[in-house]
Amino acid sequence: MNDPRPGTVVIVGGGPGALDLLTLRALRELERADVIVADRLGPTDQLDELGLDAEIVPVGKTPHHHPVPQHEINDILVREARAGRRVVRLKGGDPYLLGRGGEEVLHCREHGIDVDVVPGVTSALSAPLAGGIPVTHRGVSAGMLVLSGHDELAVPALVAWPHTIVILMGMRRLGELTASLVREGKDASTPVGVVHSAWTPQQQVVKGTLADIAEQCLTRGVGNPSVIVIGEVVTVLPDAEIAQVASESVARDRVREPCA
Repeated sequence: MNDPRPGTVVIVGGGPGALDLLTLRALRELERADVIVADRLGPTDQLDELGLDAEIVPVGKTPHHHPVPQHEINDILVREARAGRRVVRLKGGDPYLLGRGGEEVLHCREHGIDVDVVPGVTSALSAPLAGGIPVTHRGVSAGMLVLSGHDELAVPALVAWPHTIVILMGMRRLGELTASLVREGKDASTPVGVVHSAWTPQQQVVKGTLADIAEQCLTRGVGNPSVIVIGEVVTVLPDAEIAQVASESVARDRVREPCA
């Protein structure tokens, strides 16, 4: 006889895309799941390496193309939980940083579903790190702003901000954003770094200035998913060949170690 009690939803931050950057709690929740509702970003493509028994429901989005809109994702979570299943909602980065995790929590609670949230390694910090860029550095930058490139930005306020600016989901508007910053008074020689597909074999790093970064990225074919970093921190560390992310075999060994 089926258990009539509803299941649960756990919203899990999957980090920037490498399996060995999942937290231990995230890994445990994935191992316990009956169904995983998975975004495009994060370690989704590598889940088969974990040997999970769960059903995988892909709901990934690309910029300006949402085959499964957010309201349908919300409904999937509630429907699967009401069927008595343990649902993991696997998101890229951290669920509460430009990830709509709060919306999903509210929807579940409004429908009487128990929901928990597991933090993840956000790309706002991990992508610059992968590209050799510290987002703060003593004597250079004492703070950072994290912004969505999809939304309208208060450009004069950004020009006045003396520290690091990190923009997610902004590649489609990179030329527009950099030009508007220069037009409103920010020095055109301000360093800019773009880190594409951080922590994956496809990672690329492009460094330039507000004046030329858009053209450099266009020339090199660098688009989404990328993180944009604006500020003097981009040039703090000397340029060097970026160490390759840990090999697939090493990552696989790490994530398959038993959890206590």
